Amino acid sequence: MDHKMSRSPWVIHYDGSSCNGCDIEVLASLTPLFDAERFGVVNTGNPKHADIFLVTGSVNAQNLPVVRQIYNQMLEPKCVVACGICACSGGVFRDAYNVIGGVDRAIPVDVYAPGCAIRPETVIDAIVEACGILDQKEAVMRTGGDPLTVGGAATWDGGVELGEDGFVAAGAGADGAGDVPAGKPAAPVAGDASAETPAAAKEAE
Repeated sequence: MDHKMSRSPWVIHYDGSSCNGCDIEVLASLTPLFDAERFGVVNTGNPKHADIFLVTGSVNAQNLPVVRQIYNQMLEPKCVVACGICACSGGVFRDAYNVIGGVDRAIPVDVYAPGCAIRPETVIDAIVEACGILDQKEAVMRTGGDPLTVGGAATWDGGVELGEDGFVAAGAGADGAGDVPAGKPAAPVAGDASAETPAAAKEAE
């Protein structure tokens, strides 16, 4: 039997520091109205059971370790989806004193799903996109390869680190809070990409 993890992806959702708008829309995508379950999606609260990590909101000094802890507890292969423009780049809060940037300042992001707030249809598009990447990672693992060579982890710059005082060192996010680092390809963008996302900006050129 040809087994594919994408046929029954388990997702875990974490709301970083969003206004709660994207948080509610992610939950809406799991309700019978939008019915993400028709793609085999199952919502779980245990990182060790999850295949896809849905993150809403920007990253700050307080939630950065939490996001990394959840990510590190997930087993390979795994995918990360940045849900909403704040998770993609920091959004309207990117210049705030307490915002480090998008989710890619903390962990590798495989799919960017912009929106303010993100639409449930875009969340589902992002999950489907992540499922394709999940299959690629699984195929690499079956041949003895490293899944970190596929998707966002392959182009990730390592994010930022917190100092002993619990704050980010000055200039640590100087490449742009949450932007895809210069010279590195952007992860796929799901749904109706906003001009604020790196991939969409590149397409507009």
